[in-house]
Order: sequence, then C-alpha cells, then structure tokens
Amino acid sequence: MRKRKMTILSFAVSAMFILSCGQDNKQQAAQQQQQPKPFPVTTVPNKEMTAYKTYPTSIQGVVSSEVRAKVSGYIQKVLVDEGQKVSKGQALFKLETESLSQDAQAAQASVNVAQVEVEKLEPLVKKGIISNVQLETAKAQLAQAKSNYNSVVANIGYATVKSPVNGYVGAIPYREGSLVSATSPALTTVSDIAQVYAFFSMSESEYLNFLQSTEGKTIQDKVNNFPKVTLVLANGQDYDQKGTIQTVTGQIDATTGTVSFRAVFDNPNGLVTNGNSGIIKIPSVYQNAPVIPQSATFEQQGQIFVYKVNEQNQTVATPITVKDKNSYLYLVGSGVKSGDKIVASGTGKLRNKTVIQPQEVPFDSVAKPIQPLFQ
Repeated sequence: MRKRKMTILSFAVSAMFILSCGQDNKQQAAQQQQQPKPFPVTTVPNKEMTAYKTYPTSIQGVVSSEVRAKVSGYIQKVLVDEGQKVSKGQALFKLETESLSQDAQAAQASVNVAQVEVEKLEPLVKKGIISNVQLETAKAQLAQAKSNYNSVVANIGYATVKSPVNGYVGAIPYREGSLVSATSPALTTVSDIAQVYAFFSMSESEYLNFLQSTEGKTIQDKVNNFPKVTLVLANGQDYDQKGTIQTVTGQIDATTGTVSFRAVFDNPNGLVTNGNSGIIKIPSVYQNAPVIPQSATFEQQGQIFVYKVNEQNQTVATPITVKDKNSYLYLVGSGVKSGDKIVASGTGKLRNKTVIQPQEVPFDSVAKPIQPLFQ
C-alpha cells in the first residue's frame, strides 16, 4: 500500500514538472516573438543626382549622297564594293557606251559636213556671189552640230559614274548587266561618317519642359545651352563620344504630335554608320535634393511607399512622390526629407507600426546601381 502511494506521488511530481517546462517554453517563445528584429536603417541625405530621359534614335552620316546614273545603259562593271572607302571623283560604275560611241561618230560627221558647208560659202560671200545670210545660217548649223557632238561626248563621260563625295559606299542593289537610267533608283549612296547625325523626337509636353528647364532667352540661346547627350548603341553599350544637340524644328508635327531634334557625334573610328539605331540619353542634374534608394521602397495600389522609422523604432508606412529617377535612386518630391530615417531593405517583411531593432548603415552602402541579371 505504501509503495503504491509513493508511485502516485512520483507521477504527480513528474506531471507538474512537465507542465512547468511546457509553460516556460511557451513564455520563451512568446518573448522571442515580441523581441524586435534587426533591420538596416539609413538616413535620407541631400545629394546631387543625374537622371536621364531616353529617346529612340536613327543614325545618318553628316554627308549622305545618292549616286545616280545620268544616262541610260547597262552596267558593264561595278568598280567598288559595299562598305568600301572612296574618294570624291573615284569611279564607282562603268556603263556600256557602244551606242553612245555610235552617236558620237554620227555627231562628229554632222560637224564635219557643217564645217565643209561654211568653208564653201565663205569665199562666195567675199566675192558677192551669195548673200551673207546664207553663210550665217551655215555657221549656225555648224554651232548646232558641235553642240550635239559635245552633248554626246559628255554622255559618254557620264557612263563612268563617279563618287560625288569622300566617304563609304552603302548598299549596291545593282550588279553587272542591270539596265539603269536617270529615272532609276539610286545606284548606291556614299556617306561621310567622320561625323554622324542622330535624329530623335520629343512629345510636346517633354519639349516644353525641356525648354523651360534650359537657360537662355531665345530658342537659339537654349539650343546652345542644351546639355551634352549620350548615345546608347544597339548592344546596350554607351558610345564613347558625347553628342551635341544642333537643331530643333520648334514646330509640332500635326500627325505625330512631336518635335524633331538632331544631335551630332564625332565618329573617329567609324563605329556607327548610316542606318544604325540606338537610344539618346539626355541628362538632368539636380543639386542638393533628397534622394532614396529604389530598393527601400514598395508599391501599393500604384502608390510608392517607404517605411520611416520614428523615435519609438516603429515603422511608419509613408507615401512619397517621385520627381525623377535614375537606375537606382528616386528624387523625392514629398513624403520624406533630408534627415529622416528609413528602412533601407527588407520592406517586404514588415508591416505598418512594427517595432524593429534599427541597424544604422551608410547611405552609399545601400544606394548602388542594380546589376542586371542578364546582359
């Protein structure tokens, strides 16, 4: 009987111990859940920021001259190849001239006949046998015959088609044996690409904003003060030469609602040429402006938010307006100001009014360009 009582007592003590341990574990878990978690926090600074507006562009050589046939004929020889560098006056095409040579012989014969007629009439006029009118008529016919001959000779010269400028030969759609004439499409183009033009367009509102943000009283003053622009090539790389905006049409295209611009770039290595495409980047520089990392923000219903951290280390979801941005920073219009503390990263793990353990980090350590995953 005594042994049985001892067993019941031991069981009761064990049960109380287990219950006590379970309660302790729950309390520890609750304390761990209530303990603030660490999050990186940074202070909003005023900094200089450069943002870019981008516009699709097409490239053309500063000099781009079409090469056309002046006379009709079959192409006898193509003397150059596409992409070849040529000089002004260099022969590009040779047209068949057999028919022109025959015309030249006939024209020369007409000259000879007219010359003989003049020589025959001159002594008769001197002797008074015939009137001077007949001689002047013969001289006029001689002049006409010579003019016809010179025209045919000139056409024979035109059968050798020459380059009108220094530059590079473009596409050649015609080959030997093709029949061409003065009304045919261009035989090719020759472009001087020591400098190239980049053509692009802005919408009406962008154009007005651009003008209003540029110093100068007149349009030309503003054009002269336009910032240097960057050309992004088709492979995504920045071209190593900066461009200058030279002209603006200043008129709104009624069809597209845009204004046309032209920028010029030096092209010492011939890297870009006619027909290239790319993107023009126009910089806007902001001085002493509040900026935040894009990685510190989140969106809800189309509104951009940050978590400000108050004096009680609570997160406060704060909507902001964005005046401009670059690849990794937002220029803030309202919502936060210089000196405010914000959660630098991990905003997806937070809710409004969450108490955190702030871990101060330098702004520049979290405000870095985002490296693309794919090139």
